[in-house]
Amino acid sequence: MDEVSRRAQAIRPFVVMDIVARAKQLAANGTDVVRLEIGDPDFATPEVITRAAEKAMEAGDTGYTQSAGLPDLRHAVASDYKRSYGVTVDPEDIVVTQGTSPAMLLLFGSLLDPGDEVIISDPCYPAYPNYISFLGGVPVPVRVRAEEGFRFRIDEVRAAMTPRTRAIMINSPANPMGTVLGPEDLQALAQLAEETGVYIASDEIYHGLQFDGPSHSILEYTDRAFVLNGFSKAYAMTGWRLGYLIAPRMFVRPAEKIQQNFFLCANHFVQVAGTAALLHAQDDVARMRAVYDERRRYLVPALREIGLTIATEPTGAFYVFADASQWGADSLALSERILDEAAVAVAPGIDFGPGGEGFLRFSYAASLERLHEGVARLARWSQGL
Repeated sequence: MDEVSRRAQAIRPFVVMDIVARAKQLAANGTDVVRLEIGDPDFATPEVITRAAEKAMEAGDTGYTQSAGLPDLRHAVASDYKRSYGVTVDPEDIVVTQGTSPAMLLLFGSLLDPGDEVIISDPCYPAYPNYISFLGGVPVPVRVRAEEGFRFRIDEVRAAMTPRTRAIMINSPANPMGTVLGPEDLQALAQLAEETGVYIASDEIYHGLQFDGPSHSILEYTDRAFVLNGFSKAYAMTGWRLGYLIAPRMFVRPAEKIQQNFFLCANHFVQVAGTAALLHAQDDVARMRAVYDERRRYLVPALREIGLTIATEPTGAFYVFADASQWGADSLALSERILDEAAVAVAPGIDFGPGGEGFLRFSYAASLERLHEGVARLARWSQGL
């Protein structure tokens, strides 16, 4: 009898984290590695946020809070959605979590029974199918295509639906693609949800990092929606671990009960910092977004210049998802070769689903100087293929 549970054996590794570990090992051994594999902002958390956390700790705000989160933070989130999207969110419909990953557990844990299905894109962020499967659900991938901006075709989504379909998972701006669903896409998906009675689960963690206009929330188009969001990306707070779930009212108490049992609550002083972020750090977000945009405008043509194919330019997040099949069909083997032979760390496309095979994901959450160095190394390396 195997001692490790079948559930644990079945879960796929998040391969990019293995690349991270290998890159750090090489760096510890003295290799100068250009780190383009991970979506971890290279900016320091804005001072207005860190100072709020310091003051909270000095005031003794280091104990438990309500499991659903501090009322001040929940009201700040609701105000932010009103200001940013013109939608009214009741603070009572928000559960604060230790990052958006726990929020996924609350979402799928409160929505899915064993055998229930969730439609996801292929490629997509790899945690989505893992969370769904871990909780007994069934991820149903629908292929999205580079030349179409990695957008769902509504007819293909409809064809993938069954009586067990509970939700359609979307992520815009998207990881790994950096692409954005426009208002017409969100409206079509919302209409499909209304017609069929399913929910939209919208991961909005990269909102605030869109370069061709404002981001749009699914809540502008339907209330049959769950929203995942947080502070890691736009506010450069990945290590703070703070996120939230906005849910239809009937799911809030179930989600809160899961939170009570598995996580208790998010850290008190981190929640205070998150409130300060929403109220006082918008200028910092705009400053960081402008720098990301400068990097994007360099990296996309630079990667094309060295032979990679980018059918649709990214307009959000901080990723370029480039077709590198001319360098090698096996993206994992290719990323390992590039790391070992060129000292550039990138994420293999296969990590994001079969539809990502042949692609490499480049993160520009790194300085322009490091991006220049990484591209130069790749250019030299590719000449030897």
